[in-house]
Amino acid sequence: MYFYAARQPILDRDKNLIGYELLFRDGVKNVFPEIDGNEATTRLIEGSQFNFGLEDLTGDKPAYINFTLDTLLKGYPTLLGKDTVVVEILETIQPGKRLLAIVKDLKEKGYTMALDDYIHQPVWRHFYPFVDIIKIDFLSCDIDTIKQIVADLKPYPHLKLLAEKVETYEVYHQALELGFDYFQGFFFSKPEMIQSKALPPSQMALAELLYETSTLDMDLKKITEVFERDVNLSYKLLRYSNSAAFVRRSEISTIKQALIVLGANEIKKLLSLLFAAQMSADKPTELIRLSLTRARFSELLAISHGQFKDTGMAFLTGMMSLMDAILDESMQSVMKKLPLSNEIKAALLNDEGLLASYLNLVKFYEQGNWPAANELTEKLALGGKVPDAYHEAISWVNEQMQIMIDE
Repeated sequence: MYFYAARQPILDRDKNLIGYELLFRDGVKNVFPEIDGNEATTRLIEGSQFNFGLEDLTGDKPAYINFTLDTLLKGYPTLLGKDTVVVEILETIQPGKRLLAIVKDLKEKGYTMALDDYIHQPVWRHFYPFVDIIKIDFLSCDIDTIKQIVADLKPYPHLKLLAEKVETYEVYHQALELGFDYFQGFFFSKPEMIQSKALPPSQMALAELLYETSTLDMDLKKITEVFERDVNLSYKLLRYSNSAAFVRRSEISTIKQALIVLGANEIKKLLSLLFAAQMSADKPTELIRLSLTRARFSELLAISHGQFKDTGMAFLTGMMSLMDAILDESMQSVMKKLPLSNEIKAALLNDEGLLASYLNLVKFYEQGNWPAANELTEKLALGGKVPDAYHEAISWVNEQMQIMIDE
């Protein structure tokens, strides 16, 4: 039996990762709506303990997991370490003395408690001293109600407000102004028109590339692999290859192609320039992690599907899909600077083509939108390989990120 789950990042006001909400699914065919909350929570905990492992899905960050009243009464949160989980109390649970006693007990044991999809009621005031996070759904809750909740919670400064379903920059900015501490949703995949960021590539990757290119016979495969695991290096490579100094016969579809277009001398020149200009600015780590996950997942889908001669196109599409958020610049502007193939640009700008389908399937997994994922999987005739590709992509990215951390 396989354990299937997805994760959704939760970020702070500086876009630093603070945790992941884990979203359950039951294999390829049985999507979440066919399973009740008790079974979903039970199997998610069982799977995380005995199959995939929480650390594989969340690294060193806590997992935000929904608990029903039944699973709380059975003491399931205590099966997980207090530092590895945030206990989310589902909005369907009615506040009462029995629930309050459970919340008090878990808080005394050191667990972090959250109220999920919070609905403002006076009775919840009894819970505030024992709760750490209140999650508010910005899609289902009107702004006046949200403002009232924020005002009523001011006497409880220890409570952190988490904005859910933040889908646009406008909603994100609104939540920021209201004083929300944490954010969950896909606002970071939208452009924030603030300023253009110059992001430093990985020092370790640069050092590795300088070593690889110092030999007489460069190993193109190794060099391509180093570029593919560093989002910022790939962006700079593509930007550089779009310079007027180079005359291209065709647009670029893969990292390997960009390297061939430049040639050995220009690659060495580019790396020397980047190494000399290395700065200490922080990278938005979670965006890079998500970019790499999308890249590897898309590539694995393309390999399984067998429709592309060079599956590196799918990798590059996934990698570039969050470049607007990384650079705080519109995707249209980013695409103008890069010599990407029309097929990749069509996927990123217009949601068109097979590459866009792969990317959409990746996004459905990120969102835990199992009905849509299942429908698209069937449409593409990808069979039962998609969940395994997702898990393989996460494992691959964990390895790459560890390399960056250890640099």
